[in-house]
Amino acid sequence: MKLLLATTIFALLPFFPPQEDAQPINHIQVIGSHNSYKRAIDPGLFKVLQKRDSVGMSRIDYSHISLTEQLNMGLLNLEIDVYADSLGGKYAHPKGLDLAPGQPAYDTEGVMKQPGFKVFHIQDIDFRSNCPTFKQCLGELKKWSDLHPDHRPVFITMNAKDEVIEKAGLTVPEKFTTKVFDALDKEIADYLGKSYLITPDQVRGKYITLEAAVLHQNWPDLKSAKGKFIFILDETGVKRSAYIAGHPSLKGRLLFADAEPGTPEAAIHIMNDAKRDLVAIRTLVKKGYIIRTRADSDTREARENDQRTFQAALQSGAQIITTDYYLKSTHFKSAYVISFADKSYFRFNPLFSNRMNESK
Repeated sequence: MKLLLATTIFALLPFFPPQEDAQPINHIQVIGSHNSYKRAIDPGLFKVLQKRDSVGMSRIDYSHISLTEQLNMGLLNLEIDVYADSLGGKYAHPKGLDLAPGQPAYDTEGVMKQPGFKVFHIQDIDFRSNCPTFKQCLGELKKWSDLHPDHRPVFITMNAKDEVIEKAGLTVPEKFTTKVFDALDKEIADYLGKSYLITPDQVRGKYITLEAAVLHQNWPDLKSAKGKFIFILDETGVKRSAYIAGHPSLKGRLLFADAEPGTPEAAIHIMNDAKRDLVAIRTLVKKGYIIRTRADSDTREARENDQRTFQAALQSGAQIITTDYYLKSTHFKSAYVISFADKSYFRFNPLFSNRMNESK
């Protein structure tokens, strides 16, 4: 009877892994934000755009507090979208400013006129950002990291935006080529610094390919990852190929790529539909890959206060879960908010509990 009682109590206890510092970074789960830089579209402009496309505008009706405030809350993933602007000024006067009178002044410091990557959501439409240039975003990350040198590793997912929206007659972005990606790596090195990064080269180590290192569990532990950032290029197809070109296994590159398992560059993979891909995600996580998924998208789950996708993300074991709602919406009424059960944004991944039933 005593043995049975002790066994029952043990089974009810939470999983306490070994000392945190010794845990590899793929044995954790973190919650972070999607389009982390995004400010709200001005209300006057939003009304004009909403008349043209009410459904489309409802999908982008959200905003975020500053990167620093998110990091101070404990979020451990941020997303930064970049547009190339090699000459400067391409996005200095968004067309949306002319569609609705009385909007707040834009780019009063003239930073959008300078060459370099710019950070916003959609050209001419959803253009307000808490850090309009990539240099500013990187400087903010560096400043925060310097103030918190022992912080847990922060994942930074990035979209390289160059899509043309022809029907709307919007500004045509520069295309991302291997040369443009070289410039992106350089900005990270110049304005954040390589010493702040965990790179593919560091993870690959002595192994022939990056994937071989990952499958041999060669991720750094949390002690080694203190004060570090891990950048991930969330692109496939032509853009992913352009980033990898000349850099097999991402040798010399600063970002990990969203590479398919089974390829030399595979280490971190984006799988955003946790409900559909739950079993597949669990399988890849257990093999050693790091997976990013989403708790919500297009404001849909928040408007319906539906946490089923988030629950699937938790069960999948995906190490990175993104949301637009670590705080309740200020754009519509909803109780929807995302965190772990203890209101935090970090936990040890239950898939790696030594009491986890492997048949689940």
